[in-house]
Amino acid sequence: MQIRLFHKTRWRLAALYAGIMGLILSLCGFAVYEVIIDAYLVSISRELESITSTLHDVIEPTLKQPGRIEPVFQQVLPNLCQINSTCPAQKIFEHSQGTLAEHGIFSPVYKDKQYYIRFIDASGRLIAVAGFQPNELPPIVRTDVWQAIKDAQGNRYHQKSLPLHTKDGVWGYIQVGRSLKELDNRLAALKLVLALGLPITLLLVSGSSWWLAGLAMRPIDRSYKQMQQFTSDASHELRTPLAAINATVETILDKSHLSEQEARDVLASIKRQSHRLVELVQDLLLLSRLEQHTLSIERLPCCLNVLIDDLIEEFSALASAASLQLTSSVLCHQSLYVMGDEDQLLRLLSNLIANAIQYTPAGGYVIVILKRNNGDAVIEVQDTGIGIAPQEQEAIFDRFYRVNSDRSRRTGGSGLGLAIAQAIAQTHEGSIQVQSQFGKGSTFIVRLPLTK
Repeated sequence: MQIRLFHKTRWRLAALYAGIMGLILSLCGFAVYEVIIDAYLVSISRELESITSTLHDVIEPTLKQPGRIEPVFQQVLPNLCQINSTCPAQKIFEHSQGTLAEHGIFSPVYKDKQYYIRFIDASGRLIAVAGFQPNELPPIVRTDVWQAIKDAQGNRYHQKSLPLHTKDGVWGYIQVGRSLKELDNRLAALKLVLALGLPITLLLVSGSSWWLAGLAMRPIDRSYKQMQQFTSDASHELRTPLAAINATVETILDKSHLSEQEARDVLASIKRQSHRLVELVQDLLLLSRLEQHTLSIERLPCCLNVLIDDLIEEFSALASAASLQLTSSVLCHQSLYVMGDEDQLLRLLSNLIANAIQYTPAGGYVIVILKRNNGDAVIEVQDTGIGIAPQEQEAIFDRFYRVNSDRSRRTGGSGLGLAIAQAIAQTHEGSIQVQSQFGKGSTFIVRLPLTK
């Protein structure tokens, strides 16, 4: 069920991400397509406007009679073909042929058949054409200022029209057009790129989406597994003392007679198991409140020097019983104070010292070092114990985690001590970390911000 649920959620995340990215890429492609068209048409429009205005200014002052081709037309456009006369085949100009005197100053404009120039009388009848044969242009003639037209072969043109005037009235119109074949070829190539590139990009995005969805689901999956592990561990920890209590009670019920000493022993056993249950529940409740920041903490200046001295005195008997040497070392010349809850700080350091004593063989030592590092108080709890393997050092602060499960259970540990210590350190805006070599010992380092 869990695997199906996570796979289903991952597919949904991947599909959602791929869909959004596909939409964004499609909109970007459409925007690029439209920008290219708009930029190219703006450039062509400026060229047409410049050429049309120049021709207009050159020709219009010489016009006398409406619809009549004046000599200036032949001077400016020697290749001009009049509709009512026989036009020879148009000559295609090259860079190496012709001179400006032979072909006119505007010949380079239409020599590559990019542009055409035509003249229309006041009634809308075509009079003359330069650059193209008359039958190469659309037969319908209009006098709109800006036009987009097509010829019989489907080639598109962009055209600008300006009226020409004589002294007495309207002579007609001059039209300058430019072929859009180059633009259409570029747009066709861009369409091909988009048609091929967009599906390929979407495939890559889909693969990336699946991978990213997996990354996004990984913390959730890890949290879910931790929750499952926590439930399993908590159930086991609670079941052990309950099973012991239940077995003790069943043993008593099976007996017909119970002496006073036996009754006391049974009650003492039940009390120990009940006490273990109470401690476990209290530790879980404390850890939950610390992590959710719902625990009310009274922050007061606490002297770490005094706290450490008290703890050394408190654990000295336990260390002696384990044949260990427990000492402290203060590497600063003044007392160090932190703002915090004294009981919680004592709980933090007690857990570290108790663990050090618990996992250090007889004949070893445990030393608590207090020093100052910039604006932090640093407390190091060093031992010569069994150490922690590198692959386990990241997990030791997890709930119910034990480096040595069998030993821990024999000594009654629940595996919550380091998790509580870390939560207390973080609540006091500090941190805790471990440095350890397997078989040589461990050092737990606590950093807490100092206060004046």
